[in-house]
Amino acid sequence: MSEYSAPAKAQDEQRVEEKKSGRKHTEASFNMDELQALAALVNEHGFTDFEFENENIRVRLSKMAAQAIAPAPAPVAPVQTAAATAAEAGAEAKVDEDALLHKITSPIVGTFYRSPGPDKDAYVSEGSNVGPDTTVCIVEAMKLMNEIQAEVSGQIVKVYAENGQPVEYGQPLFGVKK
Repeated sequence: MSEYSAPAKAQDEQRVEEKKSGRKHTEASFNMDELQALAALVNEHGFTDFEFENENIRVRLSKMAAQAIAPAPAPVAPVQTAAATAAEAGAEAKVDEDALLHKITSPIVGTFYRSPGPDKDAYVSEGSNVGPDTTVCIVEAMKLMNEIQAEVSGQIVKVYAENGQPVEYGQPLFGVKK
């Protein structure tokens, strides 16, 4: 029977291997002061997760946000006045009207222009009647002026974009009432 335990024997074998390969084994570790300082630094910068790893050690710090569970408030019956009810009805009507409009959207990312030039009149304005081939605006992208057609017949009732401002792909430019 061997006088070495299995872990001690493994350590001896590791030392022999290190001597053969010329590498020096260093057991790196953090002491509690270093861990606390690291945790304070992570907390100071607002991290919720931090992980450090090298060939000798791996440290992972993670914190969960405290979640307070509050009881649900008791339902309160709303007190409405005639003015508030009328304002809500008007807001609902506006939302419904806006939902019924056909939206002419930007087919590309670029800059929105309502007219062909700074000293020219706008292609269309609120109240203008348009057809499918009517040019309603220009969207400039990479120094190219792209004319945008209405693609529907109707009346322009809403202009969503501001002249000279950037627009995104799919952003509504005009609202058309068919």
